[in-house]
Amino acid sequence: MKCVLGCAAMGVCESFRYARDRRQTMEQKTQWNLSYWIIAVFLLLMLQGWWQTVRTVEQVPYSEFEHALQEGRVAEVLVSDKVITGKLKAPDAKGKTVIVATRVEPDLAERLSRFHVPYARVVESNFLRDLLSWILPAVAFFAIWFFLFRKFAEKQGMGGFMTIGKSRAKIYVEKDTGVAFADVAGVDEAKAEMQELVDFLRNPQEYGRLGARIPKGVLLVGPPGTGKTLLARAAAGEAGVPFFSISGSEFVEIFVGVGAARVRDLFEQAREKAPAIIFIDELDALGRARGAASPIGGHDEREQTLNQLLTEMDGFDSSVGLIILAATNRPEILDPALLRAGRFDRQVLVDRPDKKGRVDILKVHVKKIKLSSAVSLEQVAALTTGFSGADLANLVNEAALMATRRKVEAVTLADFTAAVERIVAGLEKKNRVLSDRERETVAYHEMGHALVALALPGTDPVHKVSIIPRGIGALGYTIQRPTEDRYLMTREELENKITVLLGGRAAEKLVFGKLSTGAADDLGKATDIARDMITRYGMDESLGYIAYETQRPRFLDVPGMVSGAYRVSESTQSRIDAAVHNIVMGVFDRAYVILDHNRPILERCARELLVKETLDENAIRELTRDLQLPAFGDAGTAPA
Repeated sequence: MKCVLGCAAMGVCESFRYARDRRQTMEQKTQWNLSYWIIAVFLLLMLQGWWQTVRTVEQVPYSEFEHALQEGRVAEVLVSDKVITGKLKAPDAKGKTVIVATRVEPDLAERLSRFHVPYARVVESNFLRDLLSWILPAVAFFAIWFFLFRKFAEKQGMGGFMTIGKSRAKIYVEKDTGVAFADVAGVDEAKAEMQELVDFLRNPQEYGRLGARIPKGVLLVGPPGTGKTLLARAAAGEAGVPFFSISGSEFVEIFVGVGAARVRDLFEQAREKAPAIIFIDELDALGRARGAASPIGGHDEREQTLNQLLTEMDGFDSSVGLIILAATNRPEILDPALLRAGRFDRQVLVDRPDKKGRVDILKVHVKKIKLSSAVSLEQVAALTTGFSGADLANLVNEAALMATRRKVEAVTLADFTAAVERIVAGLEKKNRVLSDRERETVAYHEMGHALVALALPGTDPVHKVSIIPRGIGALGYTIQRPTEDRYLMTREELENKITVLLGGRAAEKLVFGKLSTGAADDLGKATDIARDMITRYGMDESLGYIAYETQRPRFLDVPGMVSGAYRVSESTQSRIDAAVHNIVMGVFDRAYVILDHNRPILERCARELLVKETLDENAIRELTRDLQLPAFGDAGTAPA
């Protein structure tokens, strides 16, 4: 058994060595072939120059030719229609033995000889002029047509005539990717999977000693901006092998068959440079499930390209060290044939980072900026729940820009807070002037959110409240800072979340007795949460523990899973609507009671907010130190 397994490991190692030697031999052969061509062209030019020198005949005027005849230096004369060739008895001063002159009519030559001046006949040829008169217009027309078509091809991304079927993958050789695993943070599990892949490329005999084989394909799935492409480039940089990078959309063109040709060319190039890594970004552009929205009566170009990719993935031997990496944020629409064992053997989740992961990512990005020693990355991470790696990189850059505008020496926590507000809420609209009545309404609305959040137990603490307009439609905003990442929520916690959302509407009704359009976004979010509680989470005893709606399609749904609503009767739908109504109105009454019980605090905070326009966490804590949570059993409900 040991001998058999050892032979298997040696076979894998020999395959790698054979592929490397074969690549080196082909490169040397290409260099030698080029040298041969250069030497051959040089020798050909030398031979042509020598031949022209030997065969050169001196052209002389006709008068000089006759003078040579009179002196008796010509041994033989050859007469043709236009020229006379004379062979000299002895070489002249230039070493020539043959002279040529253009013929002149005998009568004219006899008269001209009397004056003892040189004379010769000029034979004009119009052949070249006539030929160019036909060729030049054709060449000009073709050049214009070629130029216009080339511009069109470049706009369409097709390239030249002979490169339409060529792969457009960018090749990064060895360390050219410029990325290592040290540059990747926040996705430790995914990085561990990729490190194992790199270890196989570096040390194949260790992994092959028990008969194991390298996975043919690894699919990186996750939301946008989580670092899938960065992780693939880091793997290639660590492995030190050629890295072929291409997007799935670059395979499909307007010409039928181009995509399949590019797939074939890509795999041929990768085999020549094996061991290597092929990375296909945005695989969903190429690997969409066949049959979905395809033309009636045939297969479209995308399906032909996908079929060629499936064939190539079946046809190559993983022992030569050719690995396919792909990334997508929509695996639920991929063709099931791509995801079966033997093609993409592994699916690696690259999810949004948790709080620890966000801290690690921030540590990587803050190395590029001047950071104040007073900044706590833990606090910054707490402000960025749900941010992806790309979002955090953008946050650090925005914070550095904020500090630069303020003309300070280092980036502070205030810059990070301002950057979060800019990313989440939008840019400040300083030119949007609100009337006094609107500012007052917005102030009470935002303080309603804040006071309800502070009064209810288990809610996220309020970080900042502002009435400065931001973004497209936000006239004010309230920022809460989560203390921890949450993955499960109870019915009570969801109801508290809806209560905070409706706190602004409750404050408007309590203070002004009127309702405005400012709570539209809050009402939409509250209704969605309440409906999910009933239809997806089964949190209503009277309707039972039944999911009346399936989860909305997300990036980790199983391909082929049927999504949609559960078929319910009209009476059940009416009960669902009634249950959603009861939840929303019940928590609204709760928010109203909290604000009514703490009316003086609401008035005090709103007046302070109108003066300062923005209240931070410390100011809010000072203003609401005597905030109380009423006993809801005796407090009543909001007036109708």
